[in-house]
Amino acid sequence: MKQSCMFVDASSVVRRVAKRILATPDMTVFESGSGAEAVEMCRQTMPHVIVVSTNLPDMSAVDLIRQIRAIDDPAAPKLLISLVEMDVGAIMRARRAGADGYLLKPFDRGQLLDSFRTLKIAA
Repeated sequence: MKQSCMFVDASSVVRRVAKRILATPDMTVFESGSGAEAVEMCRQTMPHVIVVSTNLPDMSAVDLIRQIRAIDDPAAPKLLISLVEMDVGAIMRARRAGADGYLLKPFDRGQLLDSFRTLKIAA
């Protein structure tokens, strides 16, 4: 079964690197530069995994996670928050909002794939 992932990050470089790492015949990768765009994309097609950055231009990562979790869709995605530094408070707020884990930036191929393995997502 083909998996899908969405990277929501204001940085086109981060989105491009993630897409280069994850895009395979078994994984489709979507990109979004804003929270509003990500919510609209999720309403149309809910990805299996969503990685949400804390540096969005239009809303907080916690607000985006809550909005995604509020979408009535039987496919409950795995959600990761993406941070530039270890911030236990931000991670806990994201978990309370519905995040399943976190990913530190900058990430490399091994770190990103390990995060997906931890969530039991084939990448």
